[in-house]
This record gives sequence, structure tokens and C-alpha cells, in this order.
Amino acid sequence: MTDSTSSADARVQLIDVHAHFVTDEYVSAARAAGHQHPDGMPGWPQWSAEQHLRLMDQWGVGRSILSISSPGIHFGDDKDARALARQVNQVGAATAAAQPDRFGHFASLPLPDVDGSLAELAYAVDELGSVGVTVETNTGGSYLGDDRYAPLYEELNRRRTVVFVHPTSPQCAEQVSLGRPRPMLEFIFDSTRAVSDLVFTGTLARYPDIEWVFTHGGGALPLLADRMELFRTALAAGDGPSVQEQVGRLWFDMAGTPFPRQVPTLTEAFGSQRLLYGSDYCWTPPPAVGQQVAAIDSARQPDGDSWRALTTRNAERLLGRPR
Repeated sequence: MTDSTSSADARVQLIDVHAHFVTDEYVSAARAAGHQHPDGMPGWPQWSAEQHLRLMDQWGVGRSILSISSPGIHFGDDKDARALARQVNQVGAATAAAQPDRFGHFASLPLPDVDGSLAELAYAVDELGSVGVTVETNTGGSYLGDDRYAPLYEELNRRRTVVFVHPTSPQCAEQVSLGRPRPMLEFIFDSTRAVSDLVFTGTLARYPDIEWVFTHGGGALPLLADRMELFRTALAAGDGPSVQEQVGRLWFDMAGTPFPRQVPTLTEAFGSQRLLYGSDYCWTPPPAVGQQVAAIDSARQPDGDSWRALTTRNAERLLGRPR
């Protein structure tokens, strides 16, 4: 690795696959469902496309793929979740359509409502032009390996859909978070838990054409993949692809604190060809995103390359170029 980016590499525009937006209707619905302090955070962020673009220019981000973050859009009623999915998806897709070279959109699905999710998938991708979908690591305690989701996964697999998986609070969050914001620790472990569920239910192996994207450097997966494989071979007599093989086909963004330790650990475990850039704005405040970008640019760079160039190439390979 080289010590720093070249001046040319420093100008490479990042593609941010982990960028969020909110709407007034969404925040009102979440608050009405009891999410005044979502996931133990102080409150809700504000967002506008204009402010987002100004910050993207400041950070050297060429394009951001917008999505709804935790706590998701399903607050207990399928009909309400379908309506809320439609509202946020229309806003996100309209923002992307207005400036397709700067924004893209991952559509929210109203899981665990499978029929509603199938309908919204078709509408968002075929009519709105969304580049993929977003789901939470769990919905009401149901994780992604749930058998109920098979019809949705069959369609996602047929379409070779990009599925951005955002962490959320586990059902036991109040007991285990010790009063601290859940994104600090619980999001990391819930992403790891969700991947383990996809592995041990055979979901990743059954639907190999779904392009799964997980956040924050894969959570604890780089440290736990070998331990998961130990248990997989004990439980399944070694049949099927290894945990390393299955997890190595996932995509990971570097939102949060990628350097000096997280990204080197991730790439040592799974390589760098599926590494993506993510800011986590607007939930991560602008000063923290600025510090993250500075850390990326000042970190030891891949030999003959840069983190900017590498993650941008990977994102273009995953998402294609805007039309």
C-alpha cells in the first residue's frame, strides 16, 4: 500500500451507497408509532436535496443513492406501511429523476408484508426507476432468513436486484443497549446476526443472484466468519459453500469509522473488490462525515490505487452508470 492518495486520485468523485433522506410524512408516522428518539438517538435529522448536494460537493461525492434508514417504514399495520412506502419511494425517486447524475434511489419495501413488498418492488423498479431496494436487518424480530420471504427472494433473484440491508435495533435493544444509542454497538451486531441468519438458513446459497449490500464494514463479520464456519461444519457436516465463500460474495460499505482498523480488517478477510463508499448522511452529522472522508483520503492507499477510485469502480460495477 502507498501512504497517501495522489492529487489525481484525490479528485475522484465518490459514489455514496449509504445516504439517507427523510420526509415530513415519514417522520410524523414514525413519531406517531412511538419513535420520538429512534434507536436511542436524540431525535430526527433534517434533510433537503439542496443541502445534501452542497455537502456532496464539499466531500467530493459525485453521486448518492438515497434510502430510508432505521426504524424503517412498517410500524405494525400492513396497509399503513404500503402507503408510507409509496410516499417515501415517490419522493426519493423524484429526487433522483431530477438529477440522475447526482442521486439514485433504493426503494423501501413494507416487510414483513410479502405481497405488499412484491407490489412495491415492481412499481419502484419498473416505474420509478429505483436502482434497488432497502430492507432492515430485522422487522419486529423477524430476520432475513424467514421462510415467509421466499416469494420475494425468488423475484429479487430473478431480477438480480441490489438489496441494501440497513441495521436496526434488535427486539432486546432496551435490555442490551444499557441506555446508549443503538447505532454504536447494536447496529453492528444486528448486521452480523442478519448475515448469519442468511447463511444458516441457506438463503444466500438458494438465491445467488441477489446482490446484498451490508453496512459499516460488515460489522463483526471479519472477526466471526471463522467461528461461524466452525459451527456450520459441525451442524451441517460441511455440506455446501463455506461461510467465507458465502460472505465473500456480499458487498460492504465503509460508513462509520473505516480507518485505521475497520477497512484493513475487512479487506484482509474478504478482499476489496466488493468494498463501497458510504457516508450515512443525514443521520451522521456533516462534521463527522467530513472527518470520515479525511480519514479515507489520508489512510494508506491500495498499491497503485486509491480508496476513492477503488470504491467508485466497485459501485459502478454494482449499480451501472446513470442513464
